[in-house]
Amino acid sequence: MPNSRFNAPPLSLAGFVWKNLWRRRLRTLLTLCGIGMAIGAFVGLVGFSSAFEDEWLRIYSSSGTDISVIQQTFLNTSLDESAGVTLKSLPLVAQATPVIYNLMDLTTDVNALAFGWKADSYEFNSMQILSGRHFRDGHPEVMLGDLLADDLKKKVGDTLEIQSSPFTVCAIYHGGSGLQADAVIMPLDQLQELSSLQGKVSTFDVRLRPAPAGETQEHYLKRAQAQIEAALPGLHAVPAAERAHNNQFVQLAHASAWGTSTIALLIGILGIANTMAMSVYERTREIGILRALGWKRQKVLILIQLEAALLGLGGGFLGMAFGWCALHLLAALPQTASIVSTTLPAPVLAEALGIAVLAGLIAGAMPAWRAAQLSPVEALRHD
Repeated sequence: MPNSRFNAPPLSLAGFVWKNLWRRRLRTLLTLCGIGMAIGAFVGLVGFSSAFEDEWLRIYSSSGTDISVIQQTFLNTSLDESAGVTLKSLPLVAQATPVIYNLMDLTTDVNALAFGWKADSYEFNSMQILSGRHFRDGHPEVMLGDLLADDLKKKVGDTLEIQSSPFTVCAIYHGGSGLQADAVIMPLDQLQELSSLQGKVSTFDVRLRPAPAGETQEHYLKRAQAQIEAALPGLHAVPAAERAHNNQFVQLAHASAWGTSTIALLIGILGIANTMAMSVYERTREIGILRALGWKRQKVLILIQLEAALLGLGGGFLGMAFGWCALHLLAALPQTASIVSTTLPAPVLAEALGIAVLAGLIAGAMPAWRAAQLSPVEALRHD
């Protein structure tokens, strides 16, 4: 009877890839975990920063803000408050309210986003007062978001000291977004005094009049931008959606997410590169036999790159699971529950898989090139 060992069909390219990864299962598993953690960091951090951006957009959409008028950057509080008079006189502007944004230390352990508004700001319409009343301009009073009030253990009538100045909590509110629920709102003049910015504001939030019949909202918005910028030279009228994407808080969140993810990805790439280099070294004789049997250098290179890409792809799927778990963990924490969304957008998942496969190809490039350059004779002599 012929030996079945010699009748076995030759392995295909895919068969070689699977065989080589499977026979070193522990190393393969550790490599998958390494790239998976890197992709998990990407999915979790980018998912968090995207949710953060969505919360900023919700601030504008819930209040009906169409345009933000700024000078340069979100926190460059150099706009003259008197520009509001000109804004309100424009035909397309229904309401314009001055705003200051600031990050403030409320206690040694708690800092929060602070909004400075006028008492008659239209943005109050998006909020629900749970207890108390609106603040009064010119009075040292603050309104606390319900999440922040719980964190600070404050209720209506309590005193909150901000930068050594006492403020009376006049209301607890539920905001139109998670960011507002964890923020403090105070009279504009009070925040100007605390920040030494008398007469200055961060931005003007503008609500436009309804677009006339027959004009698209996009065209109407561009016309309003042009009208505002013509009336206030040197200032920029930015649509709310663009302002939510480009403000400094969101940009900082995106930069932190990508920076941390890049470091993690570099570590993952090094892990795959090490695995593939060891694999090539251990299979030198095998590669020599394949070359002697007629495999061209290009086919050997493709073999190693396919193994590296498969490691990256597997790590990508594992990383999506890690990222999903990380977002659910953040959603369970009181400090981030109001901001984090556990829904992973399809573009983020596709991007994560693409990055994982690309990381595998980059990591496998050098080992694949070295394997392809091996001489069949020298490879067969390798011990």
